[in-house]
Amino acid sequence: MTVATTSVETNPIVLRMPPALDMNDEQFFELCQINRELRIERTSNRELIIMPPTGSQTSDKNSEINFQLRLWNRQSKLGKVFESSGGFKLPNGAARSPDASWVQLERWQALSREQRRGFAPLCPDFVIELRSPSDRLEALDNKMNEYLDNGAKLGWLIDPDHRQVYIYRTGADVEQLDNPATVKGDESLLPGFVLVMEEIWLESV
Repeated sequence: MTVATTSVETNPIVLRMPPALDMNDEQFFELCQINRELRIERTSNRELIIMPPTGSQTSDKNSEINFQLRLWNRQSKLGKVFESSGGFKLPNGAARSPDASWVQLERWQALSREQRRGFAPLCPDFVIELRSPSDRLEALDNKMNEYLDNGAKLGWLIDPDHRQVYIYRTGADVEQLDNPATVKGDESLLPGFVLVMEEIWLESV
């Protein structure tokens, strides 16, 4: 996949921790709780990625995505929906917080109460990342592939400024949709889910 960057993009802050100061999972969760104004992720190499709050327009679009996904799930009752502040501990040791994500109900119910209260030790079945003006598209592409490598079955990377959606599936090439009116979930995973893009494209250009 070939991606382009623009001059308005800036990188998040990356902190590389010396081994002696490396945090365990409980300490990392506590760090995130006392810094709720920041979105903090951890890579499989134990680097901390600190991202500031998104702009209001990006937040509005992200809210719309989560609203549509949650409305579908309320009707289907097939899983659990999580917004961008929900963290997951992936099998490779990374801690990630997709902009929107969904976990099949039986996988969620298999977790203990303690596991549900922290960063759930699993990769969501379905993830959505919404590109903000500060996001490098190449970095988001790497993150989407990390989700697939750790068990995600489907992922959507939405670039509102260019009105493009990239579809990621296990064992398949990335599919690019240009200015779609809707994006449909795979029937085997998200039967009947259709993301209407009108509000997400609004004011993007």
